[in-house]
Amino acid sequence: MRMAREDAQKLLDEYTKSESLIKHALAVAAAMQAYARKFGEDEEKWGVAGLLHDFDYEQNPDPKDHPRVGGAILKDRGYPEDIIYAIQAHAEHMHMPRKSLMDKTLFAVDELCGFLTATTLVRPGKKIAEVPVKSVKKKLKNKHFARGVNREEIRQGAAELDIDLDEHIAFVRDAMAQVAEDLGLAGPAE
Repeated sequence: MRMAREDAQKLLDEYTKSESLIKHALAVAAAMQAYARKFGEDEEKWGVAGLLHDFDYEQNPDPKDHPRVGGAILKDRGYPEDIIYAIQAHAEHMHMPRKSLMDKTLFAVDELCGFLTATTLVRPGKKIAEVPVKSVKKKLKNKHFARGVNREEIRQGAAELDIDLDEHIAFVRDAMAQVAEDLGLAGPAE
């Protein structure tokens, strides 16, 4: 099957109605594509993995189902095994070793994208491009801020990629800034 972003977007739209989940998928896809460029990998394939990593979550939020159900749907629709594996391995509760660079990258960007979104939304300008790394790190220490985000997974993800945490935060922030309008993180209209 050829990896088509348009087909993946249709699948996401079919299963996901929550605006925040759709924006999260777009953020993760942008980060995945940016890392694919950096690593010399297939941008479209990595973007599809990012776009679809949580497509089944809204309908199957229970860990016993997500992303197992999504993996079965993707298999039925002919998606490649490496994309399905990366999507399933991004969920710690699946206890699947992250073997490929795509697996490790999806895990590394998922929680960070959510945290960067939360951090941006509490800043005065609400512009992701203007969020300093030091502010993100300060917020990471505040356990009451965005408490649903697993900070250890953010740290672990950077470590698995063997990338300095500050560099990882800046890289993902910059990738998200490229699609800031779609994410609602470009600040107020001027």
